[in-house]
Amino acid sequence: MGQGTDLNGDGVYDVAALVGSLRRESYNRGLLRAAQELKPEAMRLFEVPIGGLPLFDEDLERDGDPPAVRELKAAILAADAVLVITPEYNQSVPGVLKNALDWGSRRYGTASVLKGKPVAMMGASNGRFGTARSQLHLRQIFPALGMRLLPQPEVYLPNAADAFDAAGVLTDERARRQIEKLMGSLLDWTERVGGGI
Repeated sequence: MGQGTDLNGDGVYDVAALVGSLRRESYNRGLLRAAQELKPEAMRLFEVPIGGLPLFDEDLERDGDPPAVRELKAAILAADAVLVITPEYNQSVPGVLKNALDWGSRRYGTASVLKGKPVAMMGASNGRFGTARSQLHLRQIFPALGMRLLPQPEVYLPNAADAFDAAGVLTDERARRQIEKLMGSLLDWTERVGGGI
């Protein structure tokens, strides 16, 4: 894929979202819903489920990727960019998200599906740091995977319980503006750096 074009060739950029929380009503899933609402028109945002992935195991890989792993890799391969939405567990990245990145980093055909992909991230937590520490760890992981990390803006939502209404809708206007800016910046970044190698 060359710069300035999308993989489907339809003028709309597909973004695969990986949500590091498995809880259906999690704050980070609420961020995904907000991003789907606030994204640019020239972007499609879809979640790639990661809860059914087995733990990374080279013995499993040797026998051929399990179906859930093949689905993960195919979805990321078809996407122009990746959006990672992460909570913070014990000052780091949730195991289920790290597991998905570990599987995605492995060969699918001739190369990793993550290599060269533009990627952005955001996260919400009830703590006062708003996932800053887990995102710091992702900033170490993404370059090792060959991903092209959008450097700015940074979106950390602290005290998340106060930012959503009873229906799980993000009502914090500052956070909504930040997400809208992030999604627009991800579109610009994807147009500039391309969707993969």
